[in-house]
Order: sequence, then structure tokens, then C-alpha cells
Amino acid sequence: MTRRYESSSSSASETLTLIPGLPNDIAAQILSYIPYSHQPRVKSTCKSWRAFLSSETLFSLRYERKQRLSHLLCIFTQDPSISSPHLFDPVNLAWCPLPPMPCNPHAYGLCNFAALSLGPHLYVLGGSLFDTRSIPLDRPLPSSTAFRFSFLTSSWYSLAPMITPRGSFACAAVPDSGQIIVAGGGSRHTMFGAAGSRICSVERYDVERDEWVALDGLPRFRAGCVGFFAGNGVEDREFWVMGGYGESRTVSGVFPVDEHYIDAVVMDGYGKWREVGDMWREGERTRVGKIAVVDDENGGVPAVFMLDREDIFRYDMALNRWQKESSVPRKSQYDKPFGFVVLDGELYVLTLLKGIDSTETRRSRYQKRPGTLFIQIYNPRKKSWRSLVTKTPFHHPLELNTAVMCTIRL
Repeated sequence: MTRRYESSSSSASETLTLIPGLPNDIAAQILSYIPYSHQPRVKSTCKSWRAFLSSETLFSLRYERKQRLSHLLCIFTQDPSISSPHLFDPVNLAWCPLPPMPCNPHAYGLCNFAALSLGPHLYVLGGSLFDTRSIPLDRPLPSSTAFRFSFLTSSWYSLAPMITPRGSFACAAVPDSGQIIVAGGGSRHTMFGAAGSRICSVERYDVERDEWVALDGLPRFRAGCVGFFAGNGVEDREFWVMGGYGESRTVSGVFPVDEHYIDAVVMDGYGKWREVGDMWREGERTRVGKIAVVDDENGGVPAVFMLDREDIFRYDMALNRWQKESSVPRKSQYDKPFGFVVLDGELYVLTLLKGIDSTETRRSRYQKRPGTLFIQIYNPRKKSWRSLVTKTPFHHPLELNTAVMCTIRL
């Protein structure tokens, strides 16, 4: 069967040829191997290529052969309604901007939201923000908004809001179900070191129905946590919520400090929660670094890692213990924060070698210099490190301790 690719400006009867001398079916197979990060540049070649590279057929062909898919890192440096998120292709060292998210004229400073992908769609859920209609104006509020970016149409869509507003929460896609689960969270904003509310509510989102359903809540209030799934099948599948903070205390009666959790809670296939004990033995130094999860390709037990300063630890589910796995080869200068994310089964440790001087930027708003992103990549299977360097496309400071990152396959 010969496919037809039509330009929106042409008549319905006009068939566009992809590559002269080749059937469109064969030409489509060839063009489907173009990495996603290069597609915006080659779209301008001709009308037929623009039509094909913007069609659902392209994604269908790429998802039929998984080896064609590009593993991309999506970085949200600031509020996505005012600053465009960017996709980074580590294989081709290419950056690709996405359109900004729809803007709410009353809300600003969105942060601590969750971002995740399902197929050719990117979801942005919740977060913490300021609202000009609230009193006092300097108190951040949790958000219940949900947005989806479709790579098929290159457009953002507003979804049904969450039942309970939240930011800094655990979030994960339910494997092979078209559903998303969110748990815990609160109202903390990145402008404040330790403040905000905490909640224990849990909800499940159905993508097809665009509907949120409340589930049994967490055993205790928990925010700043990480969520992931482990196990095969509906009954054996478990949803883990790990880390985070609950209550807070004050130092000298003045400075608020979080009480971090060193345990986890697990929801079984029937929606019931059980608690997992402390993961650090008495006398051990407690680590509360960033957590990243490498999913098992066969849906089995995932590998859970924590980055604490320059050390990487692996979580042993059988022993309920963290064990040191490796150390980052190149240490961060001046105690700069690391970014920590999983891409294609590997751990990416990001640091900014040369950022933008915010003081200089305030002096001259037109003098903009990109930063240099240094990425150290650890392969858990080979237990080996490699690295790459890339210039960032951002014209504002990249704060890796507050930036939101996720991965997507396109």
C-alpha cells in the first residue's frame, strides 16, 4: 500500500513525493531513521518532508522498530510557561527546544513539578507557584494543574486537574496501562529552604479517560520523595515511595530543618500499603541524596541508585540496605550541585563547568553566554564511566539542584 503525504496548503488530491525515484513506503522507512533532534532542521528541505516528519506515520514507524528511537533528556530550567524546555540528544550532541507551556496570567514561578513521558507525549503535573490572587502574595501554593505535550502535533493540552494540589511528590507511570500514579507532596517552593505543607494523599490518572481517582493515602505525610514500580503482572506489581521528608524541627529555635525519611513505603497490587524499615544501620552515616531508578527491561526488579555528593550507592531490596557502588571520577568544583538522571539504562551525572554570571547578566541584559555542561555517564552493567561535554542553549543560569529533568524515547 502506498502512503500519501499531503501539504496543508495543497489540494487534497495532490500527492507529495518523499524521494524522487523511490516509492513513498521505502522513502518513509529511510526518513524514519533521522534522529528526532535533527528533524526540525531537515523539515525545511521540502513540503513533502515537512508533511511526513510532522505526521503520525513517522512515530508509528519509529515505534515499530525500537532501535530507531532516540533516547532524549528533557530539561526544564525554570517555569515552563516562560522558559522553553529543551531536549538533549547525547548521541548527536544536539539540542532541540520545545514550545513554552500555556501561561496562566495569575500564576508565576512554577517549580517542583513532575515531568514524565508516555509514548510520544510529555506530561507536566502539579508543582508549587505564587498566585497574584492569594493573600499573602509571598506564600507559595501547591498546584493541581496537569498538561500534556504531544509530539504528534507539537502542541500543549490542558488536562483534568489533580484532586489534591501538590508539588515535590512521587510520580510514576504504571507499566503497560496508560496510567500515572502520584503520591505525597506539599507546597514547598525552591525559593525557601525548608517550609511548606506536606500531604499523604495518593491519586491515579487514566490517560484515556482524562480522569483522576483517589487511592488509599500514604501511612504518613511525605514530600520530596521518589516513586517507581517493581515486579511483573498486576498482582505482583508494587509501587514504591522512597525518601523525602516529613516533619521539621528547628535549630536553636530559629532555623527550620527537615526530618528526612530513611525508609520506604510500598503499595501492593491491591492498593494496600506496607512500611519498609530503615535502610541505614545504627551508627552508619545517613545519606539523603538524589535517587534515580533504572527500570528492568523485562519488568522485573529495578536498580535503584542514590547520588550523595560524589558517591553513588545502590539499594539492595533483599537486604534493605544501601551499598556503595562507585564514585564520580571528576569532582564538582566549588561544591556545585550535580544533576542526576537515568537515560537508556545508564546514570547521567551532570555538572555545569562554566555557567552564566548572574551579576554580569544583570549589568548587561544583552550579553549572553552559554554554559558548558559536563556529563559523566556510569554504566551499571559494565561498571564503567565515560563522559561528554556540550554547550547549553540556555541564556539564563542553569540551576541543577532545582531544574526538573525526565527522559523520553522518540
